[in-house]
Amino acid sequence: MHALTAAHRTLPFGTMVRVTDRKTGTSVNVRINDRGPSRPDRIIDLSYEAARKLGIVARGTAQVEITVIGRGGPQSEQSSVLREPAGR
Repeated sequence: MHALTAAHRTLPFGTMVRVTDRKTGTSVNVRINDRGPSRPDRIIDLSYEAARKLGIVARGTAQVEITVIGRGGPQSEQSSVLREPAGR
């Protein structure tokens, strides 16, 4: 809850992603450490701390852009961008 983490259906555990709020441009880097979200209309569930840093706790959900910035360690692979709606 207080770590910068997120749940995603298909990205491997340990993947680092940058989540950017498309409305405000605010970004946060999180590590995928869980499976989810359980709601089919969402692509990612953020921890409370990640949502707080993005400023979306009060809104509950936001349109975000997800960029893979690394997989499983300090070595970064080529980034890819997913443009889909997401929520906390």
